[in-house]
Amino acid sequence: MTGSADTDEVSTEHSSVSRWMQALGTATGNPGGGAASGLMLAIAAGLTAMVAGYTRATHATEDANGRDAAEAEAEAAIAALRARAEARSELALRLADEDAHASRAFGSAFHLPTGVERDEAIRAAAIEAAAASARLGEHAVDAIDDLAWLTEHGNPALIADVAVAIGALRAAITGARTNVSFDLDSVRSAHASLEEVRADEPRLWELVPVFDRALERIDRLAVSIDSEAAPTDAAS
Repeated sequence: MTGSADTDEVSTEHSSVSRWMQALGTATGNPGGGAASGLMLAIAAGLTAMVAGYTRATHATEDANGRDAAEAEAEAAIAALRARAEARSELALRLADEDAHASRAFGSAFHLPTGVERDEAIRAAAIEAAAASARLGEHAVDAIDDLAWLTEHGNPALIADVAVAIGALRAAITGARTNVSFDLDSVRSAHASLEEVRADEPRLWELVPVFDRALERIDRLAVSIDSEAAPTDAAS
């Protein structure tokens, strides 16, 4: 890549939100859907950290020495949840940039002259792109437990923020699942059969149904808090 191209390159770390979104809207695929999935995970994690910051162990009772063990344990759990979410938000942005890098390599492979070198480059780039999306998706799946905890125990005044986080997390996992599946299929452009892809990359292949189950769980979480909203869809 030339110096001027490097200058124009965007990343979640060094670009403004406006600049990053502008790049997302250009016909380059860098960043693309995979990087956008990383951004959605960062949003979900950021909202999780925020709600945790507003959450207190309000249902525990005090003993003679002040806070009892149950309250102390709850406060420790909240602090740990918040720390995980903050770390996950930072990691998600790095994963978004990793995915954008993999996307660049993927696009470059398809521009090589037809031949063995091109086939090998496509195969390697497709697997790396799938692996990047898989890493992002696995971290997104790990975030479900924390949102489930906040759904039940978080500050009820911020349940709408939990709902937005659930939606963002769903988008992140949907993106990861879709990109893993489509990237694996792209290996066929290198003259490999799906049976060969499955045999060569069993872990990536098996992650797709893992993501499907995660999406089902997220949908159940979303439904579980629907009753706390105003019944705006009810007949007048």
